[in-house]
Amino acid sequence: MTTTSTKQPFSVPDSLSYYETKPSSIKYHVARFFEREGARFKGRKVLDLPAGEGLTSYNIAKVGGEALPFDIFPEYFAVEGMTCEQADILEGIPLPDESCDDAFCQEGIEHFTDQFRSLCEFSRVMKKGGALFVTTPNYSSLVSRLSYALTESERWSLRVPPNEADTVKAPLGELHDLGEVYFGHVFLIGIQKLRVLAVAAGFKVVKVHPTRPRNASLLMLPFAYPLIYLANMRIRRRMKRKYPDDVERHAIYDELFKLGTSLRVLLSSHLFVEFEKERDWKDATARMRGV
Repeated sequence: MTTTSTKQPFSVPDSLSYYETKPSSIKYHVARFFEREGARFKGRKVLDLPAGEGLTSYNIAKVGGEALPFDIFPEYFAVEGMTCEQADILEGIPLPDESCDDAFCQEGIEHFTDQFRSLCEFSRVMKKGGALFVTTPNYSSLVSRLSYALTESERWSLRVPPNEADTVKAPLGELHDLGEVYFGHVFLIGIQKLRVLAVAAGFKVVKVHPTRPRNASLLMLPFAYPLIYLANMRIRRRMKRKYPDDVERHAIYDELFKLGTSLRVLLSSHLFVEFEKERDWKDATARMRGV
């Protein structure tokens, strides 16, 4: 297992740290998060998968954490003085059970072909009470919902649905021989689906952190929000009437309503969700109600 000492100096190329100064980039908002709350990671082992070029691992080390970077394509990792190991989350993270305190999955969940299995793997390597941070393009925003209704593309900026020419890439050379395939934003996920998969893997939603609001979503808000609020309220009321004495269900419906009407969810360009590991994923699935 590769670890990074907090005493070793690390550096990133200027071309990479540049993105931390651009509010349009999710890297900017993650960097602001570390400025606000970085002290909570001091002395903790923090998994970073997919590590990408390494900015998150760099920030973890900068605030005194021990970064554990992994990626399916580690050759793109650019932090000097730090090593990223190769790992495909669906084949298993090469870490023992409950060996890390926290984890970051930055711009990765939308690429995973089996998102539930991936979340279970995060749960396996994390200690109970640890925090999992997931960032992903916001499929739940108002502009994404409109884009999907018009073209079945979840991203207004692209306007073309996922396809084999623009979205799926097969690398050349040895990685191609290993059967590795890079899926672009084929598996974009909204807050409600992300929540239920995380709950089934042993996590609970703690907070949705701020990211950049989309101008198009802001323009749509006065027209769309009353309908969204009323629809979510109606569904919550109807389901509570269906199960009048089920307190556990009522709490779930209240949480769904809160997320479904959250302005931060409806307006943000990216989801930046903090989860807490409540239990092992096997215990979590055992608690699911059978049919």
